Amino acid sequence: MTSDTTTTENAGDGVGPDRATPATGDSGGTNRQVVPPEDRYGTELAFLAAHDSGPRPPGWLLTPRAVVTFVMGSAGEALGLPASARPGAGVPRRLVIEEKFVGERALVERCVVTLAGERGLLLVGEPGTAKSMLSELLSAAVCGTSALTVQGTAGTTEDQLKYGWNYALLLAQGPTEQALVPSPVLAAMKRGAVARVEEVTRCLPEVQDALVSLLSERRIAVPELAGAEGAQVHAAPGFTLIATANLRDKGVSEMSAALKRRFNFETVGPIGDVDAETALVRHQSRAAVERAGAAYQVDDAVLEALVTAFRDLRDGRSAEGWEVERPSTVMSTAEAVSVAGALGLATAYFPGDRDVLSLLPGHLLGVVRKDDPADAARLLGYWDGPVRRRAEQGSATWRALWELRSVLES
Repeated sequence: MTSDTTTTENAGDGVGPDRATPATGDSGGTNRQVVPPEDRYGTELAFLAAHDSGPRPPGWLLTPRAVVTFVMGSAGEALGLPASARPGAGVPRRLVIEEKFVGERALVERCVVTLAGERGLLLVGEPGTAKSMLSELLSAAVCGTSALTVQGTAGTTEDQLKYGWNYALLLAQGPTEQALVPSPVLAAMKRGAVARVEEVTRCLPEVQDALVSLLSERRIAVPELAGAEGAQVHAAPGFTLIATANLRDKGVSEMSAALKRRFNFETVGPIGDVDAETALVRHQSRAAVERAGAAYQVDDAVLEALVTAFRDLRDGRSAEGWEVERPSTVMSTAEAVSVAGALGLATAYFPGDRDVLSLLPGHLLGVVRKDDPADAARLLGYWDGPVRRRAEQGSATWRALWELRSVLES
């Protein structure tokens, strides 16, 4: 399934809410650069648990409808608790739920239905489309934690998906339940919670295969404890797994057909609406600059040019329909936020040195060169095409950019 959507994430796999800023319900957030959603949005989660008393799947903290509301927001409307609700201390009777996902509500609903059916969910898409943050938000809303996570790499072992041992206890006592160290997946099985496996296709095939029986039989055998009560660990009701995979990693460690059948696939794509993407880039870059203790001074004309350039290069076609040669680098919204934040910081830390628009070509060049230095020629071709045409049509912003073409030749 495909969907023209993205989430708002600022770390790892995309761009997102100002997760470094503590929110109501966060404990100790001032000492963390990134605040997990269960802490940042603790008040929202408690409010929604009291707001919707409808049926919930086994082990869920919120109803499926409330999970969708948590991710998508309440469209600026203040929700009110029913008179019979008795929320915990510090939870208001009325609250506006913040939008955390920019895109199709239908995609989130399909994800929630998949999890409610205790089936594995695989979020796929280009790098920078915030698959990781969507999995974090869903996990936090369903079971109250996004921390039961395995980061997939070429060095990930089967033990990290199943269990390991405390070797000091193992030597002293032999294999016992006390010496067993559960993986995040095993911990989620015991609790009936959501486990997360990031970049599953970066794991070696033999490691991925460990998930096949786990998702089919919903139990993990511990042969070392044969004959003991803990020789098999069964998944509690509510257990499921969310995995993510980058489309650019296809073929790194191709998933087997058997493993694919254990997941429902959902594709997270770029933001479809230019105004929504511009607003997101503005919000997130402003937050990044303000976290650094500086004033945000990037005007809307610069942001609109930045987002337009990213979209043109990403799509291979301008908004006017002109052909654009796409670079091999992924021109994601996350990269656009990074560039906008860099422009804001440069303006704040070096005030008056130069016009902020003059910095844009150099930053774009830095982005497109990440994967292939030859992409610099493609960016120059973009300047000779859409940038020049817009300048000829009388746009002051694009004329100024056209006059900066020499920056790309250095």
